Amino acid sequence: MAADAAEEIRGTAHGTAPVPLSVLDLVTVGAGRTATDALRTSVDIARLAENRGFHRYWVAEHHSMPGVASSSPAVILAHLAAHTDRVRLGSGGVMLPNHAPLVIAEQFGTLEAMAPGRVDLGLGRAPGTDGATAAALRRTDRLNEGADDFPQQLAELIRFLDDDFPDGHPYARIHAVPGPVQATSPGGIQSPHRPPVWLLGSSGFSARLAGTLGLPFAFAHHFSAQNTVPALDLYRETFRPSAVLDAPYALIGVSALATDDEKEARRQVLAAALNMVRLRTGRPGLVPTPEEAEAYDFSPMEEEFVASWNSNVIHGTADEVRSGLDDLQKRTGADELMLTANAHGGDVRLRSYELIADAYGLPTPA
Repeated sequence: MAADAAEEIRGTAHGTAPVPLSVLDLVTVGAGRTATDALRTSVDIARLAENRGFHRYWVAEHHSMPGVASSSPAVILAHLAAHTDRVRLGSGGVMLPNHAPLVIAEQFGTLEAMAPGRVDLGLGRAPGTDGATAAALRRTDRLNEGADDFPQQLAELIRFLDDDFPDGHPYARIHAVPGPVQATSPGGIQSPHRPPVWLLGSSGFSARLAGTLGLPFAFAHHFSAQNTVPALDLYRETFRPSAVLDAPYALIGVSALATDDEKEARRQVLAAALNMVRLRTGRPGLVPTPEEAEAYDFSPMEEEFVASWNSNVIHGTADEVRSGLDDLQKRTGADELMLTANAHGGDVRLRSYELIADAYGLPTPA
């Protein structure tokens, strides 16, 4: 890892934001919209993020979900790299057990060659889908994401990224290209950068592993809020300085939606919550419109789920969202807030990031 690895990980807060702000994009597809529409929105949001001083822009791997068009993070990131110049781009994350480590090293080495010095590799151990789809992805019914397989896969991936398998290892003569091996070839010049590896999690497993390895850690507060503080505490307690970081660095993913008035925010998050109800009950679909959500007859159990889900979504006017984000950062001590705006329409999501940027006085384009 290059000497400036920590600089590529740690961001800079702008305006009055307490910590760096970033974007997590699920590339959501609303009813009546297409994946093409969603990807165009992603480009628009990435450009806004770059122009307004958001630190990084991540996309997350999901499968077999009609309302989430982010099954191929590397492909989407290549597209975004072609439409941006400065914002960091990365995966939040690639689900490591779904892929051969060599393939991931090759994909992200290629992305690094496309956008030198601004690519992150965030890794998760969940499948990003249901068990049957995970089996189809992996061509096996053995779905092990436990204490043995994941650390071993991670170590193998890092070896491929650094091209440093020891002599005698079966993979010692196998090289991820683009990658460091090119610098050792006659006339070779290799980029000083390689994508920083982040570990993602929604429980203590990856928190402990990230701490032990001295890696940056990203916690999924947006769907596992009850575990946020314990996981961050565990990460900090187990952290060991490494060649990557000399001190812990943790970001949290946060569901946040700002609108021009509070009532509209409630309508939008209700639609997003209905989408989650359907997903959790085995009926995944496109993100419904607010009108559909308002007309939906929620059962008592569904109403309880919606109330619980939306209690962790920071929503309302820009000032209300800013206040909620400030409180959350103080409570968790997160080093960075990564915001995900879930709504039916791309215009609503784009407007949310714009309002939050304005509320914190983030830089405006010249």
